[in-house]
Amino acid sequence: MTTPGNGQGPADAAVRVQDLCITFPTMDGDVHAVDGLSFEVARGGALGIVGESGSGKSATSLALMGLHRGTKARITGEISVAGTDIVTATNERIRQMRGNEIAMVFQDPMSSLHPQYTIGDQLTEAYRTHNPKATKAEAKKRAIESLDRVGIPEPARRINSYPHEFSGGMRQRVVIAMALMCDPTVLLADEPTTALDVTVQAQILDLLDDLRRDLNMSLILVSHDLAVVAGSVDEVLVMQKGKAVEHGDVRKVLSEPEHPYAQALLAAVPRVEVSRAQRRAEVRADRARAEGRELPSEDKAAAEEKAAEAKARTGSTARPERDGEWTPDQPLLKADDLVMKFKVRGGTFGRSSDFYAVKNASFELYKGETLGIVGESGSGKSTLSRMVMRLLEPTSGTITFEGRDITRLPERRLRPLRRDVQMVFQNPYSSLNPRLTIGDSIGTALRVQGEKDGKQIKQRVQELLERVGLEPRHYNRFPHAFSGGQRQRIAIARALILRPKLVICDEPVSALDVSTQDQVLRLLSELQDDFDLTYIFVAHDLAVVRQVSDRVAVMRKGEIVELSDSDSVYESPQDDYTRSLLNAAPVLDPDEARANRAERIRLRAEGSTAA
Repeated sequence: MTTPGNGQGPADAAVRVQDLCITFPTMDGDVHAVDGLSFEVARGGALGIVGESGSGKSATSLALMGLHRGTKARITGEISVAGTDIVTATNERIRQMRGNEIAMVFQDPMSSLHPQYTIGDQLTEAYRTHNPKATKAEAKKRAIESLDRVGIPEPARRINSYPHEFSGGMRQRVVIAMALMCDPTVLLADEPTTALDVTVQAQILDLLDDLRRDLNMSLILVSHDLAVVAGSVDEVLVMQKGKAVEHGDVRKVLSEPEHPYAQALLAAVPRVEVSRAQRRAEVRADRARAEGRELPSEDKAAAEEKAAEAKARTGSTARPERDGEWTPDQPLLKADDLVMKFKVRGGTFGRSSDFYAVKNASFELYKGETLGIVGESGSGKSTLSRMVMRLLEPTSGTITFEGRDITRLPERRLRPLRRDVQMVFQNPYSSLNPRLTIGDSIGTALRVQGEKDGKQIKQRVQELLERVGLEPRHYNRFPHAFSGGQRQRIAIARALILRPKLVICDEPVSALDVSTQDQVLRLLSELQDDFDLTYIFVAHDLAVVRQVSDRVAVMRKGEIVELSDSDSVYESPQDDYTRSLLNAAPVLDPDEARANRAERIRLRAEGSTAA
């Protein structure tokens, strides 16, 4: 047992949790967020804590930092961090411990950093709080060293920058640098890569692994994605409803999970090696079994025929559009040399300069197909999808929908087109009006398009709610009453209420945990079968894109650098950038993940030498 304050625990354990229970009193009774949790993390070791939203991961993380103090949460059990008993230590001791012995990296770096203070001010404040005798010059020197340690270029200059002047990945590096200012014994990273694209995610995970080994620091990595923790930890703890259902060596848990929940979580993780045809056959078979019917034998042949057609439609090799009326053998959507240019202020003497978000993008999309668009943040994916939707008017180029040029159509003439082209946005929390019931949110599109019969609107909305896996009685509920996955189902229902021909999905599952993500992807696949939908699927998750896409376009700095059928892009990539994206994708095999990390480090070292 450790003693309050500075007692010493086991010599080899930096963190020890024994029979931890966290209870939150509510008007509906007690909520047991964590129930009987026990684990240890050795000095220099790494533990991954995984589970769905609501499993108790973040509640455990906050308890390790003593951040439940001052709330109504009731905590029992033992929490020892670097010899300090968190449950019984004084508030003063807890303040001393934070930053010195344990530091935390939160999920959203933008909300962790103050927008009105420079990066340097925030880093030096953290250092001088724990080292009050340190001078400003010493604190600044330490901050520059910390920024350099996490890979911020030109740290002596960037220390005077504000958070908004950094990219998402760089902001996360700054938060990690702040956590390292006092050389903590334990680093607690709570979903540090959830909002990042695949290459930045790989860089952050590589950085955490390097720091752990260089500083002999213990790491607790909290995530909903088993593939994220695979190559970064020694042990994995799987949580469900506040309990640890599986705990062991990362290789054993990921290769031979024993608990049904761990098995289900592992099965839900999207895999880069699973093709679109395999995934679709699996979804159709599962649906047929659930409905108690036989799967038609022609489905496999139809899937193979569709895959063969997709291979023939790669860029300039696609079939040319005929003159006159549109027919189903022509592209439903055709983009030719699309360019989107923005004016950016802040050049020499305040002059504006041109920024090309999309440059000469061309592709064709046929009815019933799914085109996946992948690339890093800032590659132009979302800008391209908004041009297709005509939320942005292209600077140049043409967009043809069903044989009709819609590039310069005025807003009045675009309204009928809105019935045929709909969008599902990334964040269901911000895309739904919190003051409208979901019935009103979904039914508004019908009213805008001229439907006046209130009973007919309600009936159609309730039918669609049932089809997307919700209940008709949910019609009068508000968005806050639903989980993240349910809200995304509502957003999908809103997009489908007008029976569109083309649905643009802009990062529709990036904010969801893996099991909810799997449910939403299955729903999209089933709806495509039921309504003969055509999708443009924008995402940074390569595994997700392969499983839903017939063809894939890879974007970099506004340009499409590769466009082909999905199997060709993933199995025989032609562009170096595509190969780097695939190398950065998280994998479930810990040994393969570490081999990929070693290869990335080698390539970065070669790049630095060449430079």
